[in-house]
Amino acid sequence: KRQGNDLSTPIPEFGFQGLKDGDKWCLCALRWKEAYEAGSAPKIDPNATSNLATKFVDKELLLEYAI
Repeated sequence: KRQGNDLSTPIPEFGFQGLKDGDKWCLCALRWKEAYEAGSAPKIDPNATSNLATKFVDKELLLEYAI
């Protein structure tokens, strides 16, 4: 929200209700890394995370954010 897309604010004209606590969304590895470096990395679902993400982010670091 501080940087990039604000996904919590509804945008009714696009039919977007905004994300709420507990909702999941897809985030590419480089945007996750950017959020981590900015101190605001979201939790991840390891079962929904591609192994290819480890080309950009260390697996152990990702797992620290596992839900």
